[in-house]
Order: sequence, then structure tokens, then C-alpha cells
Amino acid sequence: MQTEQRNPRSKHIDQLPTLDVLRIMNDEDATVAAAVREALPDIARAVDVIVERIGRGGRLIYVGAGTSGRLAVVDASECVPTFSVDPSLVRAVIAGGMQALVHSVEGAEDDIRQGRADVLALDLRADDVVVGLAASGRTPYVLGALAAAREVGAATVGVSCNRPAPLLEAADIGIAVVVGPEVITGSTRLKAGTAQKMILNMLSTATMIRLGKVYGNRMVDVMVSNEKLARRARGIVADVAGVSHDEAARLLEESGQEVKTAIVMSRLGLSASEARARLNEAGGRLALVIGESKD
Repeated sequence: MQTEQRNPRSKHIDQLPTLDVLRIMNDEDATVAAAVREALPDIARAVDVIVERIGRGGRLIYVGAGTSGRLAVVDASECVPTFSVDPSLVRAVIAGGMQALVHSVEGAEDDIRQGRADVLALDLRADDVVVGLAASGRTPYVLGALAAAREVGAATVGVSCNRPAPLLEAADIGIAVVVGPEVITGSTRLKAGTAQKMILNMLSTATMIRLGKVYGNRMVDVMVSNEKLARRARGIVADVAGVSHDEAARLLEESGQEVKTAIVMSRLGLSASEARARLNEAGGRLALVIGESKD
């Protein structure tokens, strides 16, 4: 496997001064984006399937072990405050359960039956999309989860940093990002982890863009759950609606802290309930209600 090979550029890294160690790591990291770029057509195919399935009432479910699982949990959890989606819409399943976020659960990734059981426990449906992540492309836990998904008719996506790999063959859509040998042999939390994080960013963010959760490049469905996000929400409303920050704060208060509702209220002179109804008719897509962003 490419992820288990020795990297000739770092074979004497233990003998180098700190700055040289960091330069080697940085040079290796710089190759990851190019590897991800090669996989963009497959990532786009995956996003289109995810959008279509969510439109039918499905969910996006990530499955991984170790670093892959931890990255999946981070991406899924960030979708809630960033896009105000229900926590059930984007889920992450990690081998060994949530305790594996902070402690290694020995042998969990080798349990193919548990991978199957864990995704089926989510009441897996045909409208769901299951994305399996494994740097090696052969983690039994993830393969078990994908097998269960295919049995119920759910769409499947496999993300691997090796090619060929069983995971790519088991999925409807295979995303192979071959980043090559790690700086520390086999330590796939490094380049492979970075590549998987970039792909997760793309899958979730592009999906939310397609679902109307973004206007221009503003996160107009942000959940106002702390002061930083409250300031951001006021800034977005003020900017898009063309009002003062004080007026934006008033609109947000009247709208129940719903950014898109506040914008429509201001732009179209509607009440909160009327603005909310207009957005619902447009499937939540602000551009269909007030027009495309011009800046």
C-alpha cells in the first residue's frame, strides 16, 4: 500500500534540526491539494448524489475508524452551527463509539460485523448516503458499514488514500486520493488525514451550498448560538439587506434569530411569518426570493 511505504525524502528526519523537519513536513503537505484536485470529478459526483438523496428526505452518514472517524465526527458536528441543520441530517459513526474520539479502542477497526451493526442501528434507509473513509482503503469496520448500506439500497461513497483498494470497489462512487508515503512511515494522520479533511470539507460544504444554505459566499443559515455568531449574523443581515447593525439586530430579534428570514423581512417589507412562508415556498433558497447576490 502507498500509505505504508517509506518516504525517501524523510528517511533521515530523526537526525535533522527542527526547522528542517518542519520544512520537509510542509513540503509534503503542499502535495496534498494537488492529489485532491485529481479526484474532484468523483467528489462532484458524490455531492450531486448527496444533494439528491437529502432532497428525498435522506441523510448523509460518515463512517470511519481512528483518524478517519475523528475527522468525520468533526465535520458532521460543524454542520449544525454553520448551516442550522438538524443534528440527524449529517451523522458520523466511528469505530469503538464516541469514546474513540479521545482514546484508542483496540481492535475496533477490525470488526466488520460491528461496522454493519452500527450503521443499521441508525435505522438506515434507501434515501441515505453512507460515506466510508479509510486511508488504507481496506478497514473491515468501514467495509462492513458499506455492505450494510448497499443491502438497504442506500448510496455509498468510499474515500481511500490507496488505489486499488477494496473500499473503492465496494462503493458506488470511489474517491481515491493517493498522497503517497507519509513523512513518518504509516502515520496516516498526516497527509492522508489532511486529504480526508479536505474532502469532508468539500462534501459537506458543497452540499449545503447546493441546498441553499449559502447566499453569495455568506452563511445565511448560521445558527446564532454565541456572541461571535450573533455578530456575524448582524453583519450578514446588515450587508445583504443594506441596513444598520442596530436595525439588523432588531430584524433578527423579530425573526427568531433567523438570518434569511430577517433579510427577506427587510428587503420585501414582510412580517416574520410572511418572510418565512416565502422562503419555505422557495425551498429555503434566498436567491429565489430576493434575487441573486450581486457582489
